[in-house]
Amino acid sequence: MRSTLARICRAFDRPRRRRDELGMTTAEYAVGTVAATAFAVILYKIVTGSQVTTLLTNIVKRALSVLS
Repeated sequence: MRSTLARICRAFDRPRRRRDELGMTTAEYAVGTVAATAFAVILYKIVTGSQVTTLLTNIVKRALSVLS
């Protein structure tokens, strides 16, 4: 009797644990997505800044002058 009750309790406990873990995985993906988006916005702001644009333009001009 005791082992049967233990088996039943374990059977009902397993799906509950899986649902909790799935919820945590979803939350972790959400946090990761927000962090990646914030990083992309910061990187976009840096790259489109006037100093970086000027620097990249000079690098390209210098590379093209060496090739020609």
